[in-house]
Amino acid sequence: MSLVAGIDSSTQSCKVLIVDATDGTVVRSGRASHPEGTEVDPAAWWQALEAAAAAAGGLDDVAAVSVAGQQHGMVALDEGGAVVRDALLWNDTRSAPQAEHLVAMLGDGDLEAGAGEWVHRVGSVPVASFTVTKLAWLRENEPRTAARTAAVALPHDWLTWRLGDATGLSDLVTDRSDASGTGYWSPRTGRYDEDLVTRALGHLPALPTVLGPSTAAGRTPAGALLGAGCGDNAAAALGLGATAGDVVVSVGTSGVVCAVTPDSVEDATGMVSGFADATGRFLPLACTLNAARVLDATARLLGVDHARLDDLAAACPPGADGMAFVPYLEGERTPNEPTATGALHGMRLDTMTPAHLARAAVEGVACSLAFALDRIREQGVTAQRAVLVGGAGRSEVLRQALADLLGVPVEVPEPGEYVALGAARQAAWVASGEPEAPHWPTPGLATYEPGPASDAVRERYESARHHVLDRVG
Repeated sequence: MSLVAGIDSSTQSCKVLIVDATDGTVVRSGRASHPEGTEVDPAAWWQALEAAAAAAGGLDDVAAVSVAGQQHGMVALDEGGAVVRDALLWNDTRSAPQAEHLVAMLGDGDLEAGAGEWVHRVGSVPVASFTVTKLAWLRENEPRTAARTAAVALPHDWLTWRLGDATGLSDLVTDRSDASGTGYWSPRTGRYDEDLVTRALGHLPALPTVLGPSTAAGRTPAGALLGAGCGDNAAAALGLGATAGDVVVSVGTSGVVCAVTPDSVEDATGMVSGFADATGRFLPLACTLNAARVLDATARLLGVDHARLDDLAAACPPGADGMAFVPYLEGERTPNEPTATGALHGMRLDTMTPAHLARAAVEGVACSLAFALDRIREQGVTAQRAVLVGGAGRSEVLRQALADLLGVPVEVPEPGEYVALGAARQAAWVASGEPEAPHWPTPGLATYEPGPASDAVRERYESARHHVLDRVG
């Protein structure tokens, strides 16, 4: 039996799966936690990877390994390859002013014109999560550190570099999916826009070479082939075997809606990012900042665990008798309102109950994800089914609410680490030398069919959401 390894270095933890390369069966696994916060020393990721790999029985017997990682994070390196400051993660919103300035810069002060130019050049309009905005923040707030920055990598790039036999900055590599989230690489042209990097950082650093989906990036000390790796959302789509017509909905720290498409998508509003996937196709994506942690906060407020929160939500009718929860507890990215706050509307004496708050919180997250899918559909993307993953996807109420609000069947696979599985599938692809990724059996699925129209729920949510945005404005 030939074994491969898939690594998921996410915001919260590192997961390692040792997988049978023939059929994707998980043979061993390990996990280690990452520090909390939006600013992290990359050394903590490496320590977690080593611990998770050891817990999984080590990597010495695998034929290939690939790393999937959280997108967008800024890892700045000096000429010797040392990290010059803690990495800024995707969910660090401090660079929101720089994002707006960068957009206006390409439009000679006009945000709408600038957004159109960004989309034309790199397929997406930068928001605070994108690497390019963090480089601009670094230049403006830490100019000495910016001047020392000789190379810029993403989290998975840096881990792949550390895993392999690379020695210099010129050996840094990445893939299409993660490069397309930097804000300075175009999935349409397949090239870096060096002008945008230079404008953001003040000079042109070394940037990772973008490899093809099945191209080897070197070898580990034990001789295993290294895959190029990929972004976490692209890895999840690969692990689930998503194809055209499929929408992957992930409800974790962030809420992500993405669709596999044969052609690139360019949305000048910036709500849909025109990313690439891990197979050579494209992955238009809309991301919310508020997902599972909204449910965490609600459960904590009510003094219950998640199972009890779901029971409470199930005890309240759909629509929460008119209560609407806008879940912008950490600002928001879709729409791009980093300073927005959450709101609870429709409170009456009869709705001031734990069950109503639980239902409203679940439906608020579902409505936010439905809003994101609407933006993707506006780009001409057809959704035939949604595949739901992520820790919060265990909620029965959320599953059915998503089916009702998205208007398509929601299929929930067996619990699994699909980002790490996607990385393992890429590793098996690299090891095989074949032109296509290996076919692995589709995981067992539970299906939730759309129920009665949820127009009233959406209308109340939209009304509440506009009140929030009017307050921000």
